[in-house]
Amino acid sequence: MIWLTWRQFRGSAAMMAAVLGVLAVALAVTGPGLASAYSAGIADCTTDDTCAGFYNRFFGEYDLPFLALTLVVLILPALIGLFWGAPLITRELEAGTHLLVWNQSITRGRWLAVKLGLTGLTAMAAAGLCGLMVTWWSDPLDKSAAEGMALMAPLVFSARGIAPMGYAAFAFVLGVTVGMVVRRTLPAMALTLAVFAAIQLNLPTMVRPHLVAPVTATFELGMENMESLSIPREGGESPRLFLREAVPGHPGSWVLANELLAPSGQVISGGDGGAGAVINVSSTSGPCAPGSAAAGAGDGCLGEVNRLGYRQQVTYQPLERFWLFQWIETGIYALLTVGLTWLSFWWIRRRLS
Repeated sequence: MIWLTWRQFRGSAAMMAAVLGVLAVALAVTGPGLASAYSAGIADCTTDDTCAGFYNRFFGEYDLPFLALTLVVLILPALIGLFWGAPLITRELEAGTHLLVWNQSITRGRWLAVKLGLTGLTAMAAAGLCGLMVTWWSDPLDKSAAEGMALMAPLVFSARGIAPMGYAAFAFVLGVTVGMVVRRTLPAMALTLAVFAAIQLNLPTMVRPHLVAPVTATFELGMENMESLSIPREGGESPRLFLREAVPGHPGSWVLANELLAPSGQVISGGDGGAGAVINVSSTSGPCAPGSAAAGAGDGCLGEVNRLGYRQQVTYQPLERFWLFQWIETGIYALLTVGLTWLSFWWIRRRLS
């Protein structure tokens, strides 16, 4: 039974091995150079405190391969569900070859177990290896990425660590189960893609932020968490402040909420984008007046804003929780995979003929 399953599957396995082999060679050749360039840049920028500019230049130079590899890891589990999971049983049902096996003293449970075990473990190994290779290669870029592409950001998180292995296992068993219920290959592939995509799109925004209680803290305004402070050229208009989605002292964090607080503690709208938050500070005299040297530099006006009590309030998941979240989310997908596996065994014994 194992040999028969392997003969049916070896073409797909060989193609996957070839693709991963090419990817491994490409990453192994370019990875050390990428890490060396990052280390050299960090060594240079720390002497004159220009690392912020280096991060932007370094990430901008490699952003296309960074995004391409991230998308490869994200798409791979879906492809496994579509082309390995959904057709695994449906092609047997459509051709009637399953009856030949079932009539030769091989139980339905054993038949399904061999197919799930051999193909499913290969799928997990392929996705896990791909994810870990890309995680290793992307490490310098993950350290220098902008806030929206940081390691804890939803898009990047799903393409790093061990999580892709859990996604692949779930997508594969989902495809098998849907195929057994639908009994037709193309409808099973379409339904598998729809269900898997819906879960992958909603879990990062609806479930992942609450796996562990997020941290909420307030910070003074500065270069780390402020995009800009717009001072009007003519007096009479109030300055406007724009926040960055960043947490001072905690780079790489996943920002869930980013608000500007007035001295009274009330939230000021517009601080996280749009037209900016209006700051109630004098623009006719003092540090924020258009004609003052402090206003031209921006530092004196920012100091006045901090003195008045304006603060950033941010809710976030710190980068230190990356591996904790990876294990929790992989565990969730493992439970879903076990549940679907049980359903597939129940279905083949009770409902499939």
